[in-house]
Amino acid sequence: MIQDWWNDIVGWFTSAEGRRVFTDAILPFIAILVAGIVAGLIARGGMKRLVAHQERQVRASAVAALVAAGRRAAGWTSLSASEKDHVDHQVAEAEVRVRLLPVAGAGLAADWAAHHLAALKRNSASYGLQNDQDLADFQNGLIAWQDKPGKARKLFAQDLAAWQYEQPSDDDELVARQREWAAQQAASPTEPLLPEKA
Repeated sequence: MIQDWWNDIVGWFTSAEGRRVFTDAILPFIAILVAGIVAGLIARGGMKRLVAHQERQVRASAVAALVAAGRRAAGWTSLSASEKDHVDHQVAEAEVRVRLLPVAGAGLAADWAAHHLAALKRNSASYGLQNDQDLADFQNGLIAWQDKPGKARKLFAQDLAAWQYEQPSDDDELVARQREWAAQQAASPTEPLLPEKA
């Protein structure tokens, strides 16, 4: 029975009417279907490349903003008060831009950059070869993160973990001295700053 059906189908396709239906209807339908699938795959690949290109541009823009802020932070002590406010605004904006990137480790990169920027500001009073090296390390680290986020993310995590153990001693001492001073001010009676007139 199945063999009879198969023979009927083959016979119909080899007949003049079957060939006409195949060449006029079935073959164009298959060609249109294959062309649609190929066009869809090409469009999908093009969109993926476009999105990847846009993401690279956004990431490069955010990194460039952080690097520019780093250059300004390296000369922090020579800036006026309004310039310092402007640089602080640029730094905060660049950090937010980096944190919002859809890249693995964007938060770590922003934390790492914030630590480096703070160090550049602190060391700007003695601007010299060490500060130049710190700025170069900052730039190179961000560029490495832009090129290979996964590899740089591990380095950022290691640096942040190491800095966590180094930094608290200086900051804790400063905070303790400020608290002592505030306690002394609160405990001592207030004295007039100017001598009283007789």
